[in-house]
Amino acid sequence: MTMDAERTMQFLFALRSKGVTDKRVLEAMEKIDRGEFVRGHFAERAYDDLPLPIACGQTISQPGIVGLMTQALNVQPRDKVLEVGTGSGYQAAILSLLARRVYTIERHRTLVAEARALFDRLSLSNITTIAGDGSFGLPDQSPFDRIVVTAAAEDPPGPLLAQLRVGGIMVLPVGQSDAVQSLIKVTKTESGLEYDELAPVRFVPLIEGLGQD
Repeated sequence: MTMDAERTMQFLFALRSKGVTDKRVLEAMEKIDRGEFVRGHFAERAYDDLPLPIACGQTISQPGIVGLMTQALNVQPRDKVLEVGTGSGYQAAILSLLARRVYTIERHRTLVAEARALFDRLSLSNITTIAGDGSFGLPDQSPFDRIVVTAAAEDPPGPLLAQLRVGGIMVLPVGQSDAVQSLIKVTKTESGLEYDELAPVRFVPLIEGLGQD
């Protein structure tokens, strides 16, 4: 199943109604077919504005939230982006159309293998997918212009903040994993960190260590 003209119009209308108005973000989300990232009997819901289950007990975030996070990142064409929590690969694929280079790290090896294969099939050659503990980031590749975390921490992780360049932006859900969390935008300035609260959200928790699958 792919996005035909009518489905594309509905998809983009739903994004705009959630507050996603950035032209570049909307164009990227139109080009990256969410149907490629949803499998099995949930495939027919791929274009609905809903989070859906994927392998390893994880979820693919609803398009409206993906759009808001991407818009808040304000990714520029020369940016190097770190994503913590590859999941299905949907967010990284969208970022790859906006940034120079995307590094995405995932604790579940099964998801890493599936995402790599999908990125290859879609010819998204500027994404590097890594199996590892995302809570520590990728110090060897830092600093990053943008960092996005797709799992909730009680506070923005210190190692990730340290890997964000001055002038950089990090977007992540913050809060208890069993309660409604807040989507936060952190901007790193010469004089410290600025925080903006964007929306209430619910994400899986950020867990240290590698998964067993």
